[in-house]
Amino acid sequence: MGKPEKRPANPCFGSGPTAKRPGWSVTALEGALVGRSHRGKEARARLALLLERSARLLGLPADYRIGLVPGSDTGAFEMALWNLLGPRGVDVLAFESFGYGWQADIEKELQIVDRRILRADYGELPPLAHDPERDLVFTWNGTTSGVRVPDGAWLAAERAGLTLCDATSAIFAMALPWDRLDVVTYSWQKVLGGEAQHGMLILSPRAMARLESWRPPWPLPKLLRLTAGAKPIEGIFRGETINTPSMLAVEDALDGLAWAERIGGLAALIARSAANLELVAAWVARTPWIEFLARRPETRSSTSICLELVDPPVRALPRARQVELINALADRLAAQRVAYDIAGYRDAPPGLRLWGGATVEADDLAALLPWLEWAYHATRSDFVKD
Repeated sequence: MGKPEKRPANPCFGSGPTAKRPGWSVTALEGALVGRSHRGKEARARLALLLERSARLLGLPADYRIGLVPGSDTGAFEMALWNLLGPRGVDVLAFESFGYGWQADIEKELQIVDRRILRADYGELPPLAHDPERDLVFTWNGTTSGVRVPDGAWLAAERAGLTLCDATSAIFAMALPWDRLDVVTYSWQKVLGGEAQHGMLILSPRAMARLESWRPPWPLPKLLRLTAGAKPIEGIFRGETINTPSMLAVEDALDGLAWAERIGGLAALIARSAANLELVAAWVARTPWIEFLARRPETRSSTSICLELVDPPVRALPRARQVELINALADRLAAQRVAYDIAGYRDAPPGLRLWGGATVEADDLAALLPWLEWAYHATRSDFVKD
């Protein structure tokens, strides 16, 4: 099989940081308040604008709070776990690496005794159970497994516990039921193609009430504190950050929000990502050596599209050799400047992971697929002798 002629215009198909928005260049950062204090009036105004525009694009209820915190999505979700859990029993849905990580925090670090773990392997979902008397911790979309919860119908609208959702690779690409979510976290480097290290924390009025009423029994380092003097730190929700943010990254995030507004807002972002999944699904349906890691169509992610090799001679190889094949395939494509960073997550079944978020152009994804065919067959012959 010869090399395809058409190449993707943008070879960035990795899952984070992801492709910048179409047409992006460093000129988008002109006017960034570099060398200026983030405590100054102008910088605080830019940070407040970022929060306001994020809330508007997401369609947050007026009484929900949104803040900028350190440590990317991980930092934001850790803040939620350490500040809010403890007064009630907690259920954890874990079905990929990040969910497994939240499970470990709850079991080994916070050591919450009244806990129930609903766990599934890569490619599957655990039972979507929600006891409204208990707190619930889950990821909406498995970045490393390509599995997502299909909707929010299983979440209780009336509840005594809090629902804590890690939505970093879902937000801006999937519809979220805000009335059923109390804590949502994400980072900039996913669907809008922003830069890393900045986390976003969204709290419902019920989560804010928990902050005021609950004092965790464990010590909280400064970087994780959401309260001071038994009161929520209101400045977090006005752009007064706990530590120093990058004003370059802030300007880049504002540029991503402006692009999203120009193309039609949240609905357009969701539609672009859904179209990318449909394109890949059509290719998978006619390609015998590849399959979705998520077997059920309703649970397939439209952002982190995870695929596994199902060619019997390849599947018969030891796992280590399958991983070598995948890495060789990914290196072959990177050397051609056709696709970067598409090998699957290290703990997932050996396979490929293609980012399908809104900043990825469908034309680029369509151009990539023939290259995947070429690279697979060229690489397979080095590992399997028919």
